[in-house]
Amino acid sequence: MGMGKDLYQGFATAKAIFEEANNVLGFDLARVCFEGPEEELKKTKNTQPAILVHSVAVWRLLINEGIHPDMAAGHSLGEYSAQVSAGSLKFQDAVRLVRLRGELMYQAGLDRPGTMAAIVGLSGGKVKELCHQASQNGIVCAANYNSPVQVVVSGESPAVEKAMALARSAGAKMTVKLEVSGAFHSPLMDGAYLGLKDTLEKTEIHEAHFPVVANASAEPVLKACDVRRMLQEQLLSPVLWEPSLRRMIAMGATQFVELGPGKVLTGLLKKLEGDLSCVNVDGAASLAETVDKLR
Repeated sequence: MGMGKDLYQGFATAKAIFEEANNVLGFDLARVCFEGPEEELKKTKNTQPAILVHSVAVWRLLINEGIHPDMAAGHSLGEYSAQVSAGSLKFQDAVRLVRLRGELMYQAGLDRPGTMAAIVGLSGGKVKELCHQASQNGIVCAANYNSPVQVVVSGESPAVEKAMALARSAGAKMTVKLEVSGAFHSPLMDGAYLGLKDTLEKTEIHEAHFPVVANASAEPVLKACDVRRMLQEQLLSPVLWEPSLRRMIAMGATQFVELGPGKVLTGLLKKLEGDLSCVNVDGAASLAETVDKLR
């Protein structure tokens, strides 16, 4: 808890972002973020808008300091923040979409139960091969290609358990079951996909001001029609995060800034070879440090 609280209290811009989200949602998201209860914040229908709002607040504070991106990407939910920063999605529409996305994903997890697990120490190709073997036990697929040695699998529990066992036999350093409410980025999310697709088709989307590298393709998108299609496809498609980072590097990126809570993406970037710099901004102190570094 406390996500973004020091930004809310210290910066009028951040406070306005939270209040704008409160108006869209019809309840006090800021209070849930800062005070909980924790079980309420952990509900994906609340977690998703909370992370979006935090990330967008940080982005606007950086813009106020004259720091502008040349390109962007976001991991799963973060792709919505990236599209807001690129001007293709209005903030209010993004809040509505991610609230709905959270509700639909939770319901899909009830309708077609499943789970996810991280596999560390094997290549993406090897994990994909193991998922194919484990599919005799049910639906399972690679869902997040996070780094050269970290892949998350998603699907029906017996098949995920089988993939974890096969991975350990194949020499994986670690397999960890994730605390999730469903099998995200897998065919088990088809119910959520249909609901979100319908709403996305009715949402106004603009051409992006700069490229956003999409999860589903690891390619930059600019056109409104491509933005819409990529946001639709990502619910069922694997998050091609490592390929996305490599695509950004090929496009000339050398300085990365992670926006929002935590340093997970910074850690994943460090798994790549090369002279890359990444800083994260999740509060007032890291904002000041990043501004000093990038000016």
